[in-house]
Amino acid sequence: MTFDEEMIDWDSVKQAVASVGGYEIILDQGEDERSGHHDHAKMLKEEELRDLKKRLVVAGVLTVPLLVSMIVPIPLEVAFVLASVVLFYAGKEFFVNAWMGLRNFSANMDTLVALGTGAAYFYSTVVTFWPGLLMEGHVYFEVASVIVTLILLGRFLEMRAKGKAGEAIRSLMELQAKKARVLRNGEEVEVDLNEVRVHDRLIIKPGEKVPVDGRVLEGESYLDESLVTGESRPVKKQIGDFVIGGTINSRGRLVIEATQVGEGTMLAKIIKLVEEAQGSQAPIQKLADRVSGIFVPVVILIAILAFFVWYAVLGAGFTSAMVIAITVLIISCPCALGLATPISIMVGTGRGANLGILIKNAEKLQIAGKISAVVFDKTGTLTEGIFSVTDVMVSSSKWTKSEIIRLAAALEQGSEHPIAGAILAYAKKLKIKLPEVKGFRAIEGKGVRGEVEGKMVRVGIEAFAGDLKRTKVKDLKKLGRTLAYVSLEGVIIGVVALADRPKTQAKKLILDLKKLKIDTWMITGDNRETAEVVAREVGVENVMAEVLPSQKVMKVIELQKKYKVVAMVGDGVNDAPALAQAEVGIAMATGTDVAMETADITLLRGDVELVFQAIDLSKKTMANIKQNLFWAFGYNVVLIPVAAGVLIPWGVQINPILASGAMAFSSVSVVLNALRLRKG
Repeated sequence: MTFDEEMIDWDSVKQAVASVGGYEIILDQGEDERSGHHDHAKMLKEEELRDLKKRLVVAGVLTVPLLVSMIVPIPLEVAFVLASVVLFYAGKEFFVNAWMGLRNFSANMDTLVALGTGAAYFYSTVVTFWPGLLMEGHVYFEVASVIVTLILLGRFLEMRAKGKAGEAIRSLMELQAKKARVLRNGEEVEVDLNEVRVHDRLIIKPGEKVPVDGRVLEGESYLDESLVTGESRPVKKQIGDFVIGGTINSRGRLVIEATQVGEGTMLAKIIKLVEEAQGSQAPIQKLADRVSGIFVPVVILIAILAFFVWYAVLGAGFTSAMVIAITVLIISCPCALGLATPISIMVGTGRGANLGILIKNAEKLQIAGKISAVVFDKTGTLTEGIFSVTDVMVSSSKWTKSEIIRLAAALEQGSEHPIAGAILAYAKKLKIKLPEVKGFRAIEGKGVRGEVEGKMVRVGIEAFAGDLKRTKVKDLKKLGRTLAYVSLEGVIIGVVALADRPKTQAKKLILDLKKLKIDTWMITGDNRETAEVVAREVGVENVMAEVLPSQKVMKVIELQKKYKVVAMVGDGVNDAPALAQAEVGIAMATGTDVAMETADITLLRGDVELVFQAIDLSKKTMANIKQNLFWAFGYNVVLIPVAAGVLIPWGVQINPILASGAMAFSSVSVVLNALRLRKG
């Protein structure tokens, strides 16, 4: 949506939105305002809870004498005053919200409460002050008051439970440091966090929080990343390593360069993702909302029909018929139905954040439980992604291994691929001085090329190969080695063999997925022999090898024709299109920002087993929602006919007080059921 900022009167817009039904517009904050917004929101929630608690106490205190009046009568005028305070002070929200809904030609849960308690109150008021108008003279002030009190109690418990469900965001917010030690003109200066800029040099002492994302320039230490990534063990950091804002420096002194500040930090992105996920709607929730929209008018109609049948057809007294209608309205209040999905989504996504699983929205949380096939990128996902050189082969005696590494490493200086890092590290270990490269170019899915000392050098896949003794190469492939061929002026002069170990958790993950009857696939640009060795080690049955990055999307599309719901798990820039194409894209946070931005679910640490936990969390959350919907809706379906009096001939009737208690209990039980997700 686009609009002219200068032509918008935000105060008028806010008032218009609020008049529809008590909604509130929250304008987008800049990074400096974000923390303040959260603090303000937290204060508002706490104030709202305090207000609700105060009204609940008032309602409870004033309802007690009304209940006692059922045994020891009190003047009707006193009962009227007590009930008036309970309804129009403690229970004012029901009438305000019901009125807002009626103004906009819609009925909501509060409509039922307002109609039920209002009918009981106004009928009793007529009996109190104009007793001659009605044939029957019983009053129901205590009924209206008890209903309001019980519903307020239910809402108070719900709000407290929702507060606990939102603890994931609050705990993440509390991870942010408030101050930072910055080096300015060679001096150490303590500044507010919002004053830190990219490229600032920061000092982090033992026991302090890392203020922003950065790269280590000096020092060595171990960081506790558990609260951000879920990784329980301290992680070693040394020069060149990246650190995450919000983690805790446990040992040595570090000097870092700020690479991301404000909303650009991983912690800020995590907070935003959790907020969006907890506020989003799953498709099943939209269905529940549509059901509620139809349900409320139908219930009002049932209450009117029940009154008419009992009063006009069956000959019951006016009061008896009215009590039945009120009972139908109260017991039908679908508060539990409205709570069933959002409370489970809040708790489920919060639980995911605690485990190190970030879910972008509720729809993907629902879809993840229906995954029938998972496609894994090999390097960095199923394997560690940390290559090491194991062998160097030469084509003839005129070349040495050091010369092969010298040419390969010279070219790899311009590449960010993990293989490049391994070759460069090996050259550094051998203390080889690297020559300059001209005309460097990376060729997608094949390798790199450039001019070294006036000659064209290529390093890449087997397609670059020429004449070379093949026996040794085949042996290396059987061992699962990744091979980088080195050619000079179009002639192969050597091969660098590299090993990349499968992740220790990968085998267990594949077994767990098989138990769920989920098919697993591995996709890689590596040669088939190497790919199949890795696949056998981890237990993946289906392999797609020698796939160019641009072809990954097509492979995912092919699998989508075979399977209903396909997930893609990757960590690289070249995985991003496939992550976007899959029904559920899952990115490893140990990979690139592009992959994480594209994915629907981000795993905050390199533990690939979190893929299974994400799917398991989805299944448990959806099962929890279905349980909530069953009990909430089933409760209404079963008890509405009873409230309408179908069992009265057999001596069974629910009065309004019991109905309100049952309705409140239904809402609380839904919340308690959802909170079970916090324990896994």
